[in-house]
Amino acid sequence: MQAKVRPPLCAGAAIGDNDPQMNFFILTALAVTASAQINYAKIEILTEQYTPNLYMLAGAPGDADLNHPDGAGGRIGILTGPDGIFMVDSQYTQVTDKVLAAIRKISPRPIRYLTNTHLHVDHSGGNGNIVKQGAILLAREELRADMARAANMDPARLPNLTYGMGDPIKFRMNGEVVDLIPIRAAHTGGDTIIRFENSDVIMIGDFYRNYGYPYIDINNGGSLKGALEGLDYLMRIAGPNTKLIPGHGTIIKREDIVPYRNMILDVRSKVGQLIQQGKTEQEVLAAKPTAAYDAKIPGALGAVGGTTSADRFVRMLYSELKK
Repeated sequence: MQAKVRPPLCAGAAIGDNDPQMNFFILTALAVTASAQINYAKIEILTEQYTPNLYMLAGAPGDADLNHPDGAGGRIGILTGPDGIFMVDSQYTQVTDKVLAAIRKISPRPIRYLTNTHLHVDHSGGNGNIVKQGAILLAREELRADMARAANMDPARLPNLTYGMGDPIKFRMNGEVVDLIPIRAAHTGGDTIIRFENSDVIMIGDFYRNYGYPYIDINNGGSLKGALEGLDYLMRIAGPNTKLIPGHGTIIKREDIVPYRNMILDVRSKVGQLIQQGKTEQEVLAAKPTAAYDAKIPGALGAVGGTTSADRFVRMLYSELKK
């Protein structure tokens, strides 16, 4: 079953590491700016069924969310059954009523657990509303710490059960085994992938995307090295028929990871060579190191906060390699 194409971008911006007060104001301004580009009233939540009791909810493509033009917000996972509902990610807080309405069309059971793939608001904004429904919220300790820095944070949005790196946490419910697998500093510093063992489905989160170029939120602990390690790990644990479901983008299989990873390595190599030649960031951008891929990647040249997905990727590579 082919899932709807998902969006290119998540929240994130250049925030200073050494000035918490300035970070407070920047995060507030970013939230206001992002919200201004979203018409929450127009967001439609679509439902797709993958197994008898595993569903994905996704925002419909269109102009409701200018940050994510091919699908509003992040993808949600719903495992249902007599033991209650296990939920992955919670979308924007402003669409919780629509999300709950979509869930209630699937099952009247209580939402017992909610987990987050990472902290960005299009995946975790609705946490507080879901917790107030009675769910236990669990996620990475790093996610909680980074999320707690944001302005006017609703305490209910913060995980009350946390974990770090180590062995997966296993849930056995509704005839399924759900693994929460911590990933080392990839898209953010608190990423988790969620594997549904019996369904042979893995929710990746956002360190893989095939709409637009990769986005590594280095200001919230992400790293390209960790993202590459995460991709290698996915290739090890996924079988030939495993459905790999990113937070944004189309559903993929294991073989799709290889060209994606190769693209990252190729562009990184080109940016590194330009840096060795003494090129400035603007000169590296002008050299168009992503040119060979721009026509192949949907959304590659789409607008992203005054730049393009391609240029944002190159800037991230430049920053990381210069360090």
